[in-house]
Amino acid sequence: MKVALASDHGGIHIREVIRELLEELGIEYQDFGCDCETSVDYPDYAMPVAEKVANGEFDRGILICGTGIGMSISANKVKGIRCALVHDVFSAKMTRLHNNSNMLAMGERVIGAGLASEIAKTWLLTEFEGGRHQNRIEKINKYEEIEASSGSEKGE
Repeated sequence: MKVALASDHGGIHIREVIRELLEELGIEYQDFGCDCETSVDYPDYAMPVAEKVANGEFDRGILICGTGIGMSISANKVKGIRCALVHDVFSAKMTRLHNNSNMLAMGERVIGAGLASEIAKTWLLTEFEGGRHQNRIEKINKYEEIEASSGSEKGE
């Protein structure tokens, strides 16, 4: 597994904890920043990472900002991304089991480092269950294809 990791200024401390976790688990990753506490724009980090996951350069992505909301909204604008905003371990497990999420977003101002690490570990180690859930993922993919083709017909 290869993971893309990024945060804005509001998530740099938990991003460090997640880097340590990835190293501990022996998971290959690349950190895409940011490396400052000065205000930056979360889409500038979320969207490029989401594109790297969507095009297959990375298997999964983890994003952290103050609440996780901006990162998840931005990432989910990229076709093929299923970014789950998670602040508890049960949801981390279920978003992998049932939704096959390929990106995880968390908020540093919402949860502490220990919980963030447990969430990320659960999310990273849980496999997609498939079965009846695969049909649901295919419906999402089909919708994205329809939207993409109708947008091009409108001259977009």
